[in-house]
Amino acid sequence: MLDPSSSEEESDGIVEEETKEAMAPQAGSRISPSRTSESSGGLAPSSSRSSSARPTSPSPSAASEEKEDLDKLQRDEEERKKKLQLYVFVMRCIAYPFNAKQPTDMARRQQKITKQQLQQTKDRFQAFLNGDTQIVADEAFINAVQSYNEVFLKSDRVAKMVQSGGFSASDFREVFKRHIEKRVRSLPEIDGLSKETVLSSWMAKFDTIYRGDEDPRKAQQRMTASAASELILSKDQLYEMFQNILGIKKFEHQLLYQACQLDNLDEQAAQIRRELDGRLQMADQIARGGKFPKFVSKEMEAMYIEELKSSVNQLMANLESMPVSKGGEFKLQKMKRGHNTSIIDMGQEDENTLSKSDVVLSFTLEVVIMEVVGLKSLAPNRIVYCTMEVEGGEKLQTDQAEASKPTWGTQGDFTTTHPLPGVKVKLFTESTGVLALEDKELGRVVLHPTPNSPKQSELHKMTVTKACPDQDLKIKLAIRMDKPQNMKHCGYLWAFGKNVWKRWKKRFFVLVQVSQYTFAMCSYREKKSEPQELLQLDGYTVDYSDPQPGLDGGRAFFNAVKEGDTVIFASDDEQDRILWVQAMYRATGQSHKPVPPTQVQKLNSKGGASAQMDAPISQFYADRAQKHGMDEFISANPCSFDHASLFEMVQRLTLDHRLNDTFCCLGWFSPGQVFVLDEYCARNGVRGCHRHLCYLGDLLERAEIGAIIDPTLLHYSFAFCASHVHGNRPDGLSTVKVDEKERFEDIKERLRVILENNIVNFRYCFPFGRPEGALKATLSLLERVLMKDIVTPVPPEEVKGVIRKCLEQAAQLNYQRIQEYAKIEGKRREMFEHPVFCLASQVMDLTIQNVGRLVTPAKKLEETIRLAELVIEVLQQNQEHHAEAAVTSSGDQSAFAWWTDLMVEHAEHFLALYAVDMDAALEIQSPESWDSFPLFQLLNDFLRTDYHLCNGKFHKHLQDLYAPLVVRYVDLMESSIAQSIHKGFDRESWEPVNNGSGSSEDLFWKLDALQTFIRDLHWPEDEFAKHLESRIKLMSSNMIENCVKRTRMAFESKLTKSSKSTDFRISPTLCTMFNVMVDAKDQSAKLCAMEMGQEKQFASQIDELIEESVKDMIQLMVAKFVAILEGVLAKISRYDEGTLFSSFMSFTVKAASKYVDVPKPGMDVADGYVTFVRHSQDILRDKVNEEVYIERLFDQWYTATMNLLGTWLTERMDQQLHVYQLKILIRITKKKYRDFRLQGVLDSTLNTKMYDTVRNRLTLEEATASVREGGMQGISMKDSDEEDEDDD
Repeated sequence: MLDPSSSEEESDGIVEEETKEAMAPQAGSRISPSRTSESSGGLAPSSSRSSSARPTSPSPSAASEEKEDLDKLQRDEEERKKKLQLYVFVMRCIAYPFNAKQPTDMARRQQKITKQQLQQTKDRFQAFLNGDTQIVADEAFINAVQSYNEVFLKSDRVAKMVQSGGFSASDFREVFKRHIEKRVRSLPEIDGLSKETVLSSWMAKFDTIYRGDEDPRKAQQRMTASAASELILSKDQLYEMFQNILGIKKFEHQLLYQACQLDNLDEQAAQIRRELDGRLQMADQIARGGKFPKFVSKEMEAMYIEELKSSVNQLMANLESMPVSKGGEFKLQKMKRGHNTSIIDMGQEDENTLSKSDVVLSFTLEVVIMEVVGLKSLAPNRIVYCTMEVEGGEKLQTDQAEASKPTWGTQGDFTTTHPLPGVKVKLFTESTGVLALEDKELGRVVLHPTPNSPKQSELHKMTVTKACPDQDLKIKLAIRMDKPQNMKHCGYLWAFGKNVWKRWKKRFFVLVQVSQYTFAMCSYREKKSEPQELLQLDGYTVDYSDPQPGLDGGRAFFNAVKEGDTVIFASDDEQDRILWVQAMYRATGQSHKPVPPTQVQKLNSKGGASAQMDAPISQFYADRAQKHGMDEFISANPCSFDHASLFEMVQRLTLDHRLNDTFCCLGWFSPGQVFVLDEYCARNGVRGCHRHLCYLGDLLERAEIGAIIDPTLLHYSFAFCASHVHGNRPDGLSTVKVDEKERFEDIKERLRVILENNIVNFRYCFPFGRPEGALKATLSLLERVLMKDIVTPVPPEEVKGVIRKCLEQAAQLNYQRIQEYAKIEGKRREMFEHPVFCLASQVMDLTIQNVGRLVTPAKKLEETIRLAELVIEVLQQNQEHHAEAAVTSSGDQSAFAWWTDLMVEHAEHFLALYAVDMDAALEIQSPESWDSFPLFQLLNDFLRTDYHLCNGKFHKHLQDLYAPLVVRYVDLMESSIAQSIHKGFDRESWEPVNNGSGSSEDLFWKLDALQTFIRDLHWPEDEFAKHLESRIKLMSSNMIENCVKRTRMAFESKLTKSSKSTDFRISPTLCTMFNVMVDAKDQSAKLCAMEMGQEKQFASQIDELIEESVKDMIQLMVAKFVAILEGVLAKISRYDEGTLFSSFMSFTVKAASKYVDVPKPGMDVADGYVTFVRHSQDILRDKVNEEVYIERLFDQWYTATMNLLGTWLTERMDQQLHVYQLKILIRITKKKYRDFRLQGVLDSTLNTKMYDTVRNRLTLEEATASVREGGMQGISMKDSDEEDEDDD
């Protein structure tokens, strides 16, 4: 953008070049309609020429198209002119605002996400999930990102929201943060790692993924720049913004800017004063003519005039409060407009009259002394210097210099209140005389500068003293006198008036602005700070005039006229006159714009700098604007325009521009736009209600086509309009127009329809709770819209009724959409799974009917389960993202507390719609199929954890539907398990399987699976859940009892059929039966125990049965071991003393031992028994899983067999044991004792009284046999290592 204050040489070339291209096609469009029609004849086929060539008439369609094109061109041209005129008004608001400021407290808007950025974000998150990034993450974070990607980023609702411009990067981040908060809270606690740390780490990783490879510093710089532009804009930025909004070309802006003198604050302030005067005159005209707008009440007409005048008075006060100068403050007068006496109390005229003391000016002077020329009489080495002073001020001195080179370049700064100050500069040389007290003055110069004096340095002839022989002494100096802010113009004029300046004389005049509405024409004399005479310009009209006869002096005349007074002025040249007239025109605030009698000599674009002109550059810009057709827009009277319609247009175009920029604005204007619109309304009298009604209409129009509009913004504007229409005066206006009320009612109805539609589509209008708080604001606004007035609140039941109806429709809509989504997804999967799809792509053309014929009950159930997953997902999202509406923005918990109840009703209605499809799917399932239980588990697991939906209508319906199925399933499982026990144990081979046999493992697995299934159902009704648990526990107890009894019977049968000799070996099947008992005991603790006090009887009963059965099995086993020992004892009983067999065997052995080595009879028997015992111990220890049972068996086995030995020896108390009996018993006793001790039998069990009896008897018999037989061949009851080694 070019600088508006750029020079003519820079800008004119651009203007001329652009004019050739841009203005040429519009040249014909700026003339009158008649000329337009004539000129357009050469651009289109002419009907007159066609008729002369051909007798036939032209085609009607061609003629109509030509007319339509012409009408379109005319409409476009009118639209362009309207925008140019509107841009002039907007420019003036920007150039000199005095009512509004750019707000700094507005919420900062974030950059919106585009479709390209959304796709880029999807790609970045997919790359992370594919492992293509270097970001290290754990499984929990990956799962969270996976869910976020599937649920949020790939959602069609998000895509639609992005297309509408309603999503920003911060929204993406907040949704992810809310998405992971529950996940992080559910993670297990880790020492030294808090949940907040995990959450911060995950968010940092999210930011890294979202940013991708982009440099964060560049992103930060871009965000900072955008944030700054969102806050405060400069004037140039505002100009450029509204050029884009109104479609104004750059060169058009330059022409208008320069012609309107927007950089001249005085001109803009004068323009405002003229506009305000015009508005007051217009109010008077309305009051006189009676042309009032239609009001809702006739009494409002008088109030309307007062409101118009009051608004103008307020603007005048605002303008009056604007500072006049940067330096001091001046007396501010109140509403002193002579043209509008209708609002001025004439009794205050004396108070409004200025005095000479009211006019205060302050000037800053810079005096720069360069050098002295013509100093020849002094010796070259003499010291010279200069002094400078302003009349009535301090004196300053330059540095010293030699007479041969008197140059300084010294600057002195002074401040004075004299418009015509006297500046004295003196040249001194140092005195060489001894008695001289002062330096010798060589010369002086006295100057009277003005703000219009040249600023460059000039040579001035000095008045020399008698002591200086150099008569041609000159000094080169520069004097710069700054123009104070409140001095608008100055210079010498001839003047003559009736009350002031009564003699035609040339005087120095200063146009002073005392306040925004008070200007004075003051004449000054030299060295005076107060004006000699002054003329207060209130009520005067300035204009050019012809030369007055009889007045000598002055060449260019102009005058200031007021009723009863005329003051004539004259300047020495035309340019000075134009500048004076322009300055006084701005000061008087008159509506008539003076036009100079002479035309400005135009610059020759090819002539370069040689071209001259006799008028100021502002007049040149005005003429150039007139040349390009801009004069009508610049000189147009703002009071003659319908600013209501113009503002409606600019606000609509600004809103379009705002919604299409890069910010996620949701309909909110930027601070700069708010500032310009506020200033426009205040300056041009646009009513606040009209402004907000137009705003609401524009917002609703865009909301109806899919734009995202913040309901809070709608609420603000609607509340303002409602307050105004109902007479609450939000902007101080008591009058209400008929069209305002009618339009408000129309807006109110449209707003109600849109709000209800937004609630019906709340999942799609506010996806994932975005924009934040929008749903809550929508409810609040709907409540306000339903109010009949602004005082009486609407009954809560009425609001609830409206919202309840909306949510019922929302349930139908949401279910319909997930049905469509499930159908599309199912159809796609069906086509890909169809076998024909692998052969040809024609399967893609399958219709929905064809696919429907392929649906089986199993497929229908699968689709129903998938639909249930979608239903649960929708309800979870509703709870997570749309439940906060129960709390208002002010934190009031009770205002919308009923929203939760309505959302519960919405959820039940939503589930009721699903129940229809669910019931239909379950009806076609086979009675023997149990595949539908996952559907119950899926739904019940969600419903039972929801406080509001647990045991609700749908939940109870689900229970009623599945309770018979569960009962029937349990009955069938009970029958099946009972049959498997009966058949399994009949065919049981008792081979070890895991912890038991095949039948027992199958039984326990089925019982555990059944109980797990029932437990995983999590039946919500306590009574039925207790019934199920009790029945399952009882069934398990009965089944385990049956298993135990069958196992014990099999054990007894197996043991009975086995051998009773030392050849008996414990088979693995017997150990397996023991293990079945062990496993049954473990399983009973899990399958039969109930946690409810007295009902633990099932477990206790089965435990008692198992203990009794194990006890019986141990007794049977011990009895078997005792029987085997009895067989061994029976064999050695043949050697009892006194029997025939004993005598015969003794004789035979003794006789044979003389000739051959006779083996020891009976040792094989002992070795066979010992081997049997050891083998049995090893098998039991290795195969049986329960140590307690083994120890109990070993204890009873040892005790029973030892008792048997003691009994057998007691029966032979009176007999002496045969040596062979003795040897066998000693070996059996010693080995038994040692083996059982090694197996862990306690000493208290080993060293019983019976063992001591057997040991003592065998020791005694050993001693007797040693005496009688001469020795035991190394067999003894005494322990010896050698014997142990031999035995081993």
